[in-house]
Amino acid sequence: MAKLIVNEHLVTPAKTAELVQICPFHALEDVEGKLIINENCKMCRICVNKGPKGVMEIVEGEKREEIDKSLWKGIAVYVDHVDGEIHPVTMELLGKARELAAKVDFPVYALFIGQDISEKAQELLHYGADKVFVYDHKELKDFRIEPYSAAFEDFIHQVKPSSILVGATTVGRSLAPRIAARFRTGLTADCTVLDMKENTDLVQIRPAFGGNIMAQIKTPNTRPQLATVRYKVMNAMERAEDACGEIVQCTIEDGKLVSRIEVLEVRPKEKEVSISDAETIIAVGRGVKNEKDMELVKELAALLGAQIAGTRPLIESGWLDAKRQVGLSGRTVKPKLMITLGVSGSVQFAAGMNGSEYIFAVNSDEKAEIFNVAHFGIVGDLYEVLPELIERVRLTRGA
Repeated sequence: MAKLIVNEHLVTPAKTAELVQICPFHALEDVEGKLIINENCKMCRICVNKGPKGVMEIVEGEKREEIDKSLWKGIAVYVDHVDGEIHPVTMELLGKARELAAKVDFPVYALFIGQDISEKAQELLHYGADKVFVYDHKELKDFRIEPYSAAFEDFIHQVKPSSILVGATTVGRSLAPRIAARFRTGLTADCTVLDMKENTDLVQIRPAFGGNIMAQIKTPNTRPQLATVRYKVMNAMERAEDACGEIVQCTIEDGKLVSRIEVLEVRPKEKEVSISDAETIIAVGRGVKNEKDMELVKELAALLGAQIAGTRPLIESGWLDAKRQVGLSGRTVKPKLMITLGVSGSVQFAAGMNGSEYIFAVNSDEKAEIFNVAHFGIVGDLYEVLPELIERVRLTRGA
């Protein structure tokens, strides 16, 4: 890793003044006659290339030892749960792990951390896990970052999984960065596509730069490789009738499970209908011109028993609650039927819904990107199409 240094024996007041002026990011300062590099430095090398010769220098940091990939085997999935009730994203990740593991002949592991969870761990053997590693301790009853991180770290030291998949839930997004930092390895958040190379490098693909490109990310020089994936992005395996695999009970020193956090009370949130679980969704975009026009959308949704969702502009306008935003900056959905009205179909939006079983799009622009992912489409003004669609549904259902 490269770093910028000052060769102090070559510094003079005149050279300091020249360097302070030459840096476009104000990263060089004259502090009581001493040339200092501050946190604004972007490593642009302008001071090295255009400044006084030899004063500023780029040096390469210490190289890390090359990792022996043969010592790291298996695809591990963190089991996200609340009081032993396993989040369905775990089953989706086990299905993906099974697919990736088959390419390099790896086993699939599940890491289950909590209290009184041993019996519930058996269910994971019906979804493709070869081994379920269970850390069942009273100190792990409620999620607290220090003891959970300690158990996670212990698992990695003991098992050495090559790749680890974590659900992009509130807990998963807290744990994964901590683990990546402890092992000085990479972490790719909110992956939409995962693949495995023959050399066991995990290929992690996710939208970047505001959804304008799909970035392909690899961490070939470190292990384990970590990725988080949202709910409804991957496909879960069908539950096998027979449980095939092994439950491994793990122990860890009580001293490692100490936390500065004390859980005084746990209050369950009021259950609400989430668009992530909806079988039919009507998503509206900027093609809807006025908030009052949402009444037509609500009418169609009532006829179809659908949930209403929207794109970012409508959420920011306050027409819909933020929990109804579809896309990588909102919710990922996988309904049986997705109807989009006036949605352009940006990469960010499409990545959040392109797993839908059927996508029906209405847009006045025949070149709109939404038609690249839609199974059926109508090029037309939604203010003409929507009333006709409502009428057809009424006639079909005899409403």
